Amino acid sequence: MNDLADWKNQLYFGDNLDILRTYIPTASVDLIYLDPPFNSQATYNVLFREKSGEASAAQITAFEDTWQWGRESEEAYHEVVTAGPRKLADLLQALRAFLGQNDMMAYLTMMAIRLVEMHRVLKPTGSIYLHCDPTASHFVKLVLDSIFGLKNFRNEIIWRRSQPKAHAAKRFSRSHDVIFFYTKSERAIFLPQYREHDQDYINRFYRFIEPETGRRYFLADLTNPNKDRPNLTYEFPPGSGVVRVWRWTRERMMKAWQEGRVVIPEKGGVARYKRYLDEMPGTLTTDIWDDIEHLHGHQKETLGYPTQKPEALLERIIRASSHEGDIVLDPFCGCGTAVVVAEITHLAITLIKKRLHDTFGAELSPYEIIGVPQDYTSACALAEVNRHQFEWWALSLVEAQPARDKRRGPDTGVDGYIYFFDDNTGKAKKIVVQVKSGRHLAVSQIRDLMGVMEREKAVIGAFLCLHEPTRPMWAEAAAAGFYEPESLPGQKYPRLQILTISDLLSGKELLYPRYAPEATFKRAPRRKKGPAPEETQGQLL
Repeated sequence: MNDLADWKNQLYFGDNLDILRTYIPTASVDLIYLDPPFNSQATYNVLFREKSGEASAAQITAFEDTWQWGRESEEAYHEVVTAGPRKLADLLQALRAFLGQNDMMAYLTMMAIRLVEMHRVLKPTGSIYLHCDPTASHFVKLVLDSIFGLKNFRNEIIWRRSQPKAHAAKRFSRSHDVIFFYTKSERAIFLPQYREHDQDYINRFYRFIEPETGRRYFLADLTNPNKDRPNLTYEFPPGSGVVRVWRWTRERMMKAWQEGRVVIPEKGGVARYKRYLDEMPGTLTTDIWDDIEHLHGHQKETLGYPTQKPEALLERIIRASSHEGDIVLDPFCGCGTAVVVAEITHLAITLIKKRLHDTFGAELSPYEIIGVPQDYTSACALAEVNRHQFEWWALSLVEAQPARDKRRGPDTGVDGYIYFFDDNTGKAKKIVVQVKSGRHLAVSQIRDLMGVMEREKAVIGAFLCLHEPTRPMWAEAAAAGFYEPESLPGQKYPRLQILTISDLLSGKELLYPRYAPEATFKRAPRRKKGPAPEETQGQLL
């Protein structure tokens, strides 16, 4: 891990506590940004773009931020109290006495044990930025203080959104999030950031315009606030009788005057320095960030996460606390929401994979996904552990939209949908997808899918199965015939297609017309890989 060449871009699937402990070495990361689930008792849906215009059959609960006290939080609590940092152990015991065994306590406990690991993996020059809302920020700061130390607290950054979250009759509307900025030590990297000058500020302070060049400038004070500086006390300009304690030595002052940078006001005024607007980097960024808007539905960045953060927010953090080539860790995959115990779902990984591909295309460096099934054996293991997670993962192999949310619902015979276009009418065609992880496959399942296709008015049906189908199933699927789009003469596609998981993992694809970009997932804007001008770019783990 000492050589950056050993690193590969990686996406991890699973509990981020296990990932941190198993894969991330001590003192190996330069910067951590996390947007963990807030304890708001909200369930966020990932919204899918459907160009067909039809309402979604079910918004998919890909991430939840409901944290409940249970066995896992109890075990985490005992681990921290018995083996964790002493100050953190004392704090959690006090918080439990105050809060009790409730969801807030579960949230704080599960966050605390992960923050201990994040502190471990940070380099001495590293920093951490934790994004949260006012629901739990006051408690979270106590946890951070106990792990990183009060002396390493740098800022409580206020990110003011341009619009409030909601209107309320009994309180002021909320319009900001909090980002806590801590460092591992005093040696941490920090590069001051600047924002463009406000035009009112320019008009007020840079009032003067140089006739010869048209450059704006203002006249800055050259006197020294420390009046006890005999070596800087002298008459300037010579023979003027104006004696002051100046900021500069006599030699430097004379040189600046000769260069035209020192201005002597008329009628015996005190010398001032001509500071040009175009030489200034901008207004120094403070801990109140009110110049970065939250994402709107019409913006190209927006992919549908209700808690998705704008790229400009992350760019500022990366520029301030890392150098090009540094290692950047996002332990919650940048989604802002996650399921209990911070497990990232297969659907989340699919969305992230698609965004990386859409953004960088062929220029995307190879990266490894750890935890997602890569072969038949690991797919069987996932099916045994969680059949619904297996269903989501299998649907992702054909880029299908899951038809039901995490809480399931009545079995309608449809596990997923794909919408596609084969003409320029703007009307999408439908594919229905069934996923079967069981070993008992029968020809009746193919006949049932035919009935579902008729009911759903789907032109193609896809049957995805973990295990090998029977010969009668293949024969029944073949008997369904072909879909032959009128707009594509000579092209035909099997109406009912059986695809095994092994087929899909080996590269076999579902066959259907590709007249236009698929409608299931919203496409991220394409961007050239690598640092933009004056921009740093880290690695994503």
